[in-house]
Amino acid sequence: MLDAQAAPTREPEPELRVLMKQAIEAATSFEDPYLAEVWLTDMAGRIARHAPKAMPDPAVRLRFLQLLHAEATRAGVSPELVLATIDVESRFERFAVSSVGALGYMQIMPFWIEEIGKPGDNLFHTPTNLRMGCTILKFYLDKEKGSYVRALARYNGSIGKPDYPYLVLDRLTRRWSR
Repeated sequence: MLDAQAAPTREPEPELRVLMKQAIEAATSFEDPYLAEVWLTDMAGRIARHAPKAMPDPAVRLRFLQLLHAEATRAGVSPELVLATIDVESRFERFAVSSVGALGYMQIMPFWIEEIGKPGDNLFHTPTNLRMGCTILKFYLDKEKGSYVRALARYNGSIGKPDYPYLVLDRLTRRWSR
């Protein structure tokens, strides 16, 4: 039987230590720095494993995760649910465009700019995409009284069809839950 190791087998590179320290200090949506360090380290490693081509730069991953956590927390949505949604929607490709015209990480339809945005908003701009996506997801979670299946179906425009919600929930369970 092999021994499983939960920690890295070697010391992190000095540049990565500096990046992580900066990310922890800048992460304002966590209750304390230890929680920020644990979550950022864990989720950055998961993105590196599951979407290495989309986000190969550790600094980009950490900045993305800071923004994601802040926007999810602001909206009152689980950051891990947002990660699972992005995983399914765009596979962490910032410039993803769907066949129906949805844009960015969270695949936001351009009509949302008129609804909750402002003229000139760019859905490929990471903070804008995450803010709108988290706000929309929270709106549907509230509308569906916390039902992830129904809220995710509304988010995707597939109400009555469970394939999409179950795919997101599968990703949440297998890749992003802690």
